[in-house]
Amino acid sequence: MTSARSSEIWKRDEVDSPCVSVCLVHPDAGICLGCHRTRAEIDEWNALSPAERELILEELPGREKLLRGHRRRRESRRGRGARARRPGGGSMAKPPDLS
Repeated sequence: MTSARSSEIWKRDEVDSPCVSVCLVHPDAGICLGCHRTRAEIDEWNALSPAERELILEELPGREKLLRGHRRRRESRRGRGARARRPGGGSMAKPPDLS
């Protein structure tokens, strides 16, 4: 019964943060790769009213396409050959048959 009472004491009527602990802001898009908020929105989150937080949360699903657009452009600048390479530097082409 103590834990139930304790959880009621700490319960708040606040809008939860959309943070998913993947905190990396895309340098071109300017939004977090995890939660899709801007740096300013992340910094100001605790000071925002519940209504302001709700407005931001409503905008977040549409921001993912901003990240996809930046990825496509970057890939196209590198060219086709860059996508076919392995992270270690080797080509992803099928190895020759040595049998």
